[in-house]
Amino acid sequence: MTKIVHIEIDDRNLPPPTPEIDQERKVAMFDLLEDNSFAIPARDGRPAPEGPYRLALSIREKRLVFDLKQEDENPAVEFHLSLGPFRQVVKDYFQICESYFDAVKTLPPSQIETIDMARRGIHNEGARVLQERLEGKADVDIDTARRLFTLICVLHFGG
Repeated sequence: MTKIVHIEIDDRNLPPPTPEIDQERKVAMFDLLEDNSFAIPARDGRPAPEGPYRLALSIREKRLVFDLKQEDENPAVEFHLSLGPFRQVVKDYFQICESYFDAVKTLPPSQIETIDMARRGIHNEGARVLQERLEGKADVDIDTARRLFTLICVLHFGG
């Protein structure tokens, strides 16, 4: 598989993120660039554009947009995903993250661990939804899907 070597998030029309959301975004971007697996499959008898890829992620007209270019900036592919399938899992993820951030300040480690396990479970669900939505458009492993889901949450937070 090939990979993403550059990420750009179009957040110019979004409200500023909270410090926690900003930190999640930075960590997800760093981790994604360090280790990811992202390939565009051949479609309609055409060969797949070669990677590595530069990804621009945005929300336009209530759709999640993946705009991929080859490393030399030549267009590779652009696809739009409905945000509908993500709404509930993103909402659940933000609620559990809020509980987690509050818990870290006041609760004992055992209770924090329980909330963190629930947070990871919802995060994994979001990654699975993303993998399903990308089927036939891009092949990603679960770790890449998790990191991309975090970035989708950042965009969703403002959108």
